[in-house]
Amino acid sequence: MSRKLFGTDGVRGEANSGNMTAEMALKLGAAAGRYFRQDDSRGHRVVIGKDTRLSGYMFENALTAGLTSTGMNVLLLGPVPTPAVGYLTRSMRADMGIMISASHNPAKDNGIKFFGPDGFKLSDEAETEIEAMLDTDIRLARPENIGRAKRIDDGLGRYVEYAKTTFPKLRKPDLKVVVDCANGAAYRAAPAVLWELGCEVIPVGVSPDGRNINDGCGSTHVSTCAEAVVAHGADLGISLDGDADRVMIIDETGHVADGDQIMALFAKRWAESGQLSGGALVATVMSNLGLERFLEAEGLRLERTKVGDRYVVERMREGGFNLGGEQSGHIVMTDYATTGDGLMAGLQFLAAMVETGLRASDLVRQFETVPQMLKNVRYQAGQEPLSADNVAKAILDAENRLNGQGRLLIRKSGTEPLIRVMAECEDEGLLEATVDSIVAAVEAETA
Repeated sequence: MSRKLFGTDGVRGEANSGNMTAEMALKLGAAAGRYFRQDDSRGHRVVIGKDTRLSGYMFENALTAGLTSTGMNVLLLGPVPTPAVGYLTRSMRADMGIMISASHNPAKDNGIKFFGPDGFKLSDEAETEIEAMLDTDIRLARPENIGRAKRIDDGLGRYVEYAKTTFPKLRKPDLKVVVDCANGAAYRAAPAVLWELGCEVIPVGVSPDGRNINDGCGSTHVSTCAEAVVAHGADLGISLDGDADRVMIIDETGHVADGDQIMALFAKRWAESGQLSGGALVATVMSNLGLERFLEAEGLRLERTKVGDRYVVERMREGGFNLGGEQSGHIVMTDYATTGDGLMAGLQFLAAMVETGLRASDLVRQFETVPQMLKNVRYQAGQEPLSADNVAKAILDAENRLNGQGRLLIRKSGTEPLIRVMAECEDEGLLEATVDSIVAAVEAETA
């Protein structure tokens, strides 16, 4: 069966248009409810969290209506990080969890992500089955079995207390930390966790108004956090995205470390302490070649997957690995969480500073990156630029020019209508020419 609704991270798009309407959310809630309540027994429950987007109210209500119509009881968490939904789904013995968020996208977008009873995101196969149900007459619950909905006031507090337990039993991190919450889902949780652990906290991006999520702040606008770190003389900056499942780390000089550098640090430390499972780190095809070389020098392996933290997690579970992530800042530590958790990754970096006594700037540069260039080309609905002959020829020519000197990756984004053109090469002139030639060909097809 083909997938038209679900992308690499659930359903996502501009709110109140296309697939992201209240009507679709209602149907999706009913389909997911019936998928998880096939035996008609009572007591089935689902937890729903959301970020701070204005449209979250609309989707929360629509999903609740669909779910309760099939007999599911709904527990509403309010604004919480995505990893909190994964944790609470399992902790509260729910049949599934739902996060309403478009992650790092602007406020006009929104999305719906599903988690299974084990707290992990649903597989492609499960999502495909749910999507197929949208074209059928979904069996509704009998009147006496319609589900109930109620708000859960202590969900955020449960997550805060759990997050604190992931910080090792070291002395208090008596450090000044800037935390940028992107006016998103972690605007209450992240500052609370850091302060309660002992940090002096400088909060940024903690005044959500429904429209300012990721707006000039957060992990996609790291300059805001970097400037605050320098201005306040902070020891560390932790910059989260809108749903707090990814992070960028900023050292005391304002230098930014992406997910590759953070994963390199964790992999090395965990290997030395015996915590790393399977002698490998799992990352996507987007991770820098420098990371792969670094791991090889440490006697470790890099297991690559296609883009999307769900695919990283799937490979981790298949291979018995406990550390993985993406260059974009998803850091997955299955010893602690079922999905990327930006706050917990920040705590692990903080622990490295406390344990070693080193400054953040001594820890964020684990390897020299191979020059990498990424450019995006937007396309319209119905267009298939990668199928065009001139684009295929441009890609083949680029591969021939690189010829072992670097790496080329061209793909569709799974969350936005973008063609992503990425290349790595030691020769920066060749790198730029390679990427630009492909971008020009794609743009000619999308004009």
